[in-house]
Amino acid sequence: MKILLFYLVCVNLVSFGLMAADKRRARARRWRISERTLFAAALLGGSLGAIVGMYLFRHKTKHWYFVVGMPLILAAEILIGVWLAGGNYVAGIF
Repeated sequence: MKILLFYLVCVNLVSFGLMAADKRRARARRWRISERTLFAAALLGGSLGAIVGMYLFRHKTKHWYFVVGMPLILAAEILIGVWLAGGNYVAGIF
């Protein structure tokens, strides 16, 4: 469990950093990080970091596929996590 938590913290920090770096590069009119890479980092478990970075740096917030896609990825990751945990956390809600 500690390894999973460590992994999730790291991948979210990377996703957050990718958003920051891409925003910096956009302002400097330099080579950009591809949208595919940003989504890949989110799909690998870094969706929360990507969302926080997206809104903190005001980056990619005008692209509907980021505004809709990133929260959908986060929701899917949460549902998968609950399912893998055996659904014990959801039992108290319903």
